[in-house]
Amino acid sequence: MQRRAVLGQPGLGTGSAGRALLCVLCCVLPQAAPQVLRIGGIFETVENEPVTVEELAFKFAVTSINRNRTLMPNITLTYDIQRVSLFDSFEASRRACDQLALGVAALFGPTHSSSVSAVQSICNALQVPHIQTRWQHPAADGRDLFSVNLHPDHAALSRAVLDLVLHYSWRAVTVVYEDSAGLIRLQELIKAPSRYNIKVKIRQLPSGNKDAKPLLKEMKKGREFYVIFDCSHRTAAQVLKQILFMGMMTEYYHYFFTTLDLFALDLELYRYSGVNMTGFRLLNIDSPQVSAVVEKWSMERLQAPPRPETGLLDGTMTTEAALMYDAVYMVAIASHWAAQLAVSSLQCHRHKPWRLGPRFMKLIREAHWDGLTGRIAFNKTNGLRKDFDLDIISLKEEGTEKAAGEVSKHLYKVWKKIGSWNSNSGLNMTDGHGDKAHSVSDSLANRTLVVTTILEEPYVMYRKSDRPLHGNDRFEGYCLDLLKELSNILGFIYDVKLVPDGKYGAQNDKGEWNGMVKELIDHRADLAVAPLTITYVRETVIDFSKPFMTLGISILYRKPNSTNPGVFSFLNPLSPDIWMYVLLACLGVSCVLFVIARFTPYEWYNPHPCNPDSDTVENNFTLLNSFWFGVGALMQQGSELMPKALSTRIVGGIWWFFTLIIISSYTANLAAFLTVERMESPIDSADDLAKQTKIEYGAVRDGSTMTFFKKSRISTYEKMWAFMSGRQTALVGSSDEGIQRVLSADYALLMESTSIEYVTQRNCNLTQIGGLIDSKGYGVGTPIGSPFRDKVTIAILQLQEQGKLHVLKEKWWGGSGCPEEDGKEASALGVENIGGIFIVLAAGLVLSVFVAIGEFMYKSRRSSDMEQKGKSSGTRFYFGDKVRVRGRKPPVRPCLSVNAIMAELGLSLKTQKKLKKNSRTKGTSSFTSVLTCHQRRTQRKETVA
Repeated sequence: MQRRAVLGQPGLGTGSAGRALLCVLCCVLPQAAPQVLRIGGIFETVENEPVTVEELAFKFAVTSINRNRTLMPNITLTYDIQRVSLFDSFEASRRACDQLALGVAALFGPTHSSSVSAVQSICNALQVPHIQTRWQHPAADGRDLFSVNLHPDHAALSRAVLDLVLHYSWRAVTVVYEDSAGLIRLQELIKAPSRYNIKVKIRQLPSGNKDAKPLLKEMKKGREFYVIFDCSHRTAAQVLKQILFMGMMTEYYHYFFTTLDLFALDLELYRYSGVNMTGFRLLNIDSPQVSAVVEKWSMERLQAPPRPETGLLDGTMTTEAALMYDAVYMVAIASHWAAQLAVSSLQCHRHKPWRLGPRFMKLIREAHWDGLTGRIAFNKTNGLRKDFDLDIISLKEEGTEKAAGEVSKHLYKVWKKIGSWNSNSGLNMTDGHGDKAHSVSDSLANRTLVVTTILEEPYVMYRKSDRPLHGNDRFEGYCLDLLKELSNILGFIYDVKLVPDGKYGAQNDKGEWNGMVKELIDHRADLAVAPLTITYVRETVIDFSKPFMTLGISILYRKPNSTNPGVFSFLNPLSPDIWMYVLLACLGVSCVLFVIARFTPYEWYNPHPCNPDSDTVENNFTLLNSFWFGVGALMQQGSELMPKALSTRIVGGIWWFFTLIIISSYTANLAAFLTVERMESPIDSADDLAKQTKIEYGAVRDGSTMTFFKKSRISTYEKMWAFMSGRQTALVGSSDEGIQRVLSADYALLMESTSIEYVTQRNCNLTQIGGLIDSKGYGVGTPIGSPFRDKVTIAILQLQEQGKLHVLKEKWWGGSGCPEEDGKEASALGVENIGGIFIVLAAGLVLSVFVAIGEFMYKSRRSSDMEQKGKSSGTRFYFGDKVRVRGRKPPVRPCLSVNAIMAELGLSLKTQKKLKKNSRTKGTSSFTSVLTCHQRRTQRKETVA
């Protein structure tokens, strides 16, 4: 297809002679002669940069098209360039009219918004395509019918930023913008709080000298770790230097830059800082064709004279240059599809539009091409770019990406593509968690971490040495060994520093933290390896790894003085209640045996077995004999009394079984109670502490134990906290101070069980009272959002599975113990142990003597009284087995009371009873008379002396 371009100039083609000459020339010239198509470019200049990168890319693209005739074989592309001052819209309009008068098929530039609006109005009026490569706020009325913009739409970029924020699950984001246009570009993110529960804080960069240090200081103080910067690449380069100066270039911060030229900045200085830096990249460097063009561009730029410092890598093609290159190619593609494209001279003051302008504009909007910035397609309605891809890149320490190709090997990027965003399909992250973990591991391998800790035996202690020590060699302990194991696994180097205020970390009434927790919050330390307890309040401001040690709160108190067994310690194996119950059981069994022996006929026997006609029977189980039988069985000695009836034998057998168990239990406990020294402690648990006020108790100030009692809602612990907070001397500054106070005063220290275990192994005067009050664990602390936490957790779990944590604990906790307790043997029993037995024996002998004397005196007095009564009444009584009456029948003995019968029965060991064998009257004998109203000897007939 033959294409023709007619260039209109002032004074040419206005008459018939000119038109005839033009026709003759067209017929005479050969058909293969290339035609000329002119495009115009208006570029703004600044003082230190007379030639902009857009102008260089404009020329580079025109040269590339003319060299490669495959796109426009018969058309030569020429250009007209006009330079204007920045912000001078009047001059931009005048230069645009000059170019239109020359006859241009499309007009490129300028870039500033005021100049763009002026040029755009002229192009709309004269119907000449206006090609833009920088973001501009679209017209509200949508009347820019002759304009296309290759820069991604602000609404699409805003959605991309929001999708990335949601992917990272950021709950608090700080937006820092350079000018008011940044707020328009981030509208979707600014509206996010009402829809996604995201806190957005908006700040503006200072204008003028661009000194952002005061702003960065406020952000650092406010712990704003997730920051989105909307600024140019020049401003971004300056801000990054100030961020490094403020000490905010660490792995705890995540910076996102909306500029599409972030990849072109020289960030080698920040590569190993560990900072998280993310951005968008529109340049499609994965394509071989794009790489070839970028390499060619780089070679030309490196051969050119040096340019002023812009923060960019030398020779790198920026997004602005790539967009201008693609814009020129889009015009060339549209002209390739145009059958006839006659470009005429246009006059701004005549308002006569270009006749082929609408058709050429339609071809441009319908054109498609895979350029340097990916797929290029326009919305036919508003001319904005659609269906484009953005690479999501992140600053990495490992694997770099080449910027230009094999020739310029010095041009390397430290960026890694971690995903992409499409204007239609949205976000697609390709960097998984596995790659992220690997990245953290690699970053740890090349990093020196600041570790904060606190002096606490046996976790961290000063190493004893005859020579001065420096650095990490000054310390030793469990935490130092743990830190060494973590370093061996993860490969990092560490610098141990003691916390300045010597505190673990607690929150005051104003919400301010101190100790190691504050060190992590302020990012003055990367790790806290110490006996730092994992608590809820701490977890809200810092992160913890999995616990490397589990423990609980207990009571440290001095060991009570031992007391030797008393003289009557042989009674200790059984409680006083048991002794009383045994005595009552003995009395009860004796009474039951006495009653059953009286009731059963098989316990009555003939005392004269040789005389079967004897009228006398006897029963051995008197009340005293029954009690003697029970005592003999209880003492394991027995007696001469043996039950004959089945019922009495059952009673005796049950009593023997009872005494067997009692005596066996007593014997089993007797040795322990006689040989072991008893420890009498005034307190046995936390409840005992809470119930008294004599013994003072407390905990380490600003520690987790203090926080536990302060936050507890259990009544006992609330009472204990009221006691501790009410006394200024209850809380101590450190564990060593509390231990010394326990040894020197009547004081109990509440502390972690592991520390108590260590102390009691080395000080035999201290002991643990009671069990654990709670259950908790020690963990490695990191600043919130730290990338090191997961790797440290994995390393701790690895050490736990390998048993190294147990080995470390045995190394530092395993002491020699208290030798007097470990090697104590049973000692011989002395008088102080069993002297009470001799006292009881002597007391029994003395008591028996006095009882014998009493019995003698009682019997003598009773005999004297009865003899006197016998003389006065003519009656004589005998204390033998028979009672005889002179001159008359013996009087019938009245029925005596039970007490009298028991007293009389106690005088003899046997009770005799005469039974009438032949003349017993039916119904004359009863059970009551048998028990209480019988004579010692009952005869068939009266016996008279």
